[in-house]
Amino acid sequence: MRQGAHTIVVRLEFIYIAGFFRGWIKMPYRSLAEAVSRLESERRSYAIATVVRVSGSSLGKPGFKMVVDDRGEIVYGTLGGVCPEGPIISVALECIREEEPRLVRVHLESTEEAVRGMATSGSRDEIFVETFCGGTMEIFVDPITPARRLFIIGQGGKDDVEEALVRIGKILGFEVWVVDPMPMLESEPDKLISDIDFDLSKLEIGPRDCVVVLTRGERDVKVLEAISGKKPLYLGLMASRKRALRNLELLRERGVSEEFIARISTPAGIDIGAKMPAEIALSIMAEVVARIRGVPVAKKAEASTQPQTRREAETAISLSGLSCGVPTTLKDKE
Repeated sequence: MRQGAHTIVVRLEFIYIAGFFRGWIKMPYRSLAEAVSRLESERRSYAIATVVRVSGSSLGKPGFKMVVDDRGEIVYGTLGGVCPEGPIISVALECIREEEPRLVRVHLESTEEAVRGMATSGSRDEIFVETFCGGTMEIFVDPITPARRLFIIGQGGKDDVEEALVRIGKILGFEVWVVDPMPMLESEPDKLISDIDFDLSKLEIGPRDCVVVLTRGERDVKVLEAISGKKPLYLGLMASRKRALRNLELLRERGVSEEFIARISTPAGIDIGAKMPAEIALSIMAEVVARIRGVPVAKKAEASTQPQTRREAETAISLSGLSCGVPTTLKDKE
């Protein structure tokens, strides 16, 4: 019995030590700089996990780093072995998805202590791993995500809404792409595609990117159909309600999937009473930010009709019986 227990301990320690050496061999990249540079060039999200404090027994020491890519693969470094690295991969993916850093404590404890800790701890930042080290590691996990791209697809000529979208998008930290055959812009986007016959289906629009279509009706359906294979986080079409409904009908007739059609926010933007071009652009970007942050907002097409002036508001309140002071009995007689 004692010999069997000893064998188990030896095997666990062997796995732990093997994991430590695994961190320094067969890594895709030989240095942190090389790993980060390659991931950045590929516009890949990743997280850097760094040991910041250790108490008790642990092979990992302060300063140990590990890079986890958006697929959950360790592309560089080690935290000292498979025991802390396994759960940290899951934490790294959560941080990438939420775009928020976290400081977690990994407790390397016996089975009994680990089970007790898992049962009593109410924090997701307290992780308990069954091992024989007996130490605790504090690990800071910092996600790095590429700048979101804002694709603005224009019709050509002077467009003040397009101009404002470029300016606001850059202020908000987007990498702004403009696809316009005849642009007339004062602000310079990060990327400008002005080829008249450019194939929109070749745009590498990812799930973190946002698209705004400003084609004024002439090419609405053609443009939307061309990008119907993409799944952007946000897709807005600036159009009147009547034109928007007609465009959606035409897309269905052309066989575009309902899944894609459901992604289209049209008329684009939230209802803030916008009238001027810059205000319209602001309403669109407000909807974009709300989508990124996961905050539900009423779209223009869904917003209920509300009184717009103070006099209309007062009239509505009076008619509801809240402020007119008319006795109920008198109203009943009327």
